[in-house]
Amino acid sequence: MAVVQSAVVIPVKAFGSAKARLSPAVASTEREALARSMAEAVVRAAGLLPVVVVCDDPDVRAWARSLGAEVRWTPGLGLDGAVEAGVEWVSTEGFDRVIVAHADLPLATDLQPVTGRGTGGVVLVPDRRHDGTNVISLPTGCGFRFAYGPGSFHRHRAEAERLGLDVTVVDDASLAWDVDIPEDLVLPGGQAVTAAMAGRAGLTGRLHHPGPDQS
Repeated sequence: MAVVQSAVVIPVKAFGSAKARLSPAVASTEREALARSMAEAVVRAAGLLPVVVVCDDPDVRAWARSLGAEVRWTPGLGLDGAVEAGVEWVSTEGFDRVIVAHADLPLATDLQPVTGRGTGGVVLVPDRRHDGTNVISLPTGCGFRFAYGPGSFHRHRAEAERLGLDVTVVDDASLAWDVDIPEDLVLPGGQAVTAAMAGRAGLTGRLHHPGPDQS
């Protein structure tokens, strides 16, 4: 039986302009640092899975390369177009499945459980409100049309059904918590998101895998 090979696509917005809706509670320099830290947590959560960062910012490109990630330059494509460009790269590199994960998941520790290996279908990880799509895993080359924004979880579920693909919904607390507004900065137990992230070691020595093992 052939081994299913997976890769991860992470869209990353310019750190300096990310998370503007946090401005009532967080200063601009702190927002930039938070956006960078959350994005690094998501890259780290990929483990040994190859990662491609889609972006249109030179600082993000340099940051991604410093972590050993592939970079796809996607100016003017918007979120949906950028993700599609990343998925296309994953497909042309010979991977069977792709995981698309947002970069604002501060509690992310492991994307392996949502690779969807063996399912042949789509795995959806909604946000905690079951509105957005924080993580999605699907077969490459299936023609999936991404539609991010409010209500994307329901649109992506409908898109999978349109393609005749089985859908698995995974409610994972570590992946369901995203940060968009000031209220998201405090976890249910009262702990600050920044405190929960504190002490995590930086990602060093990450190996870049240009493609699946063909042996």
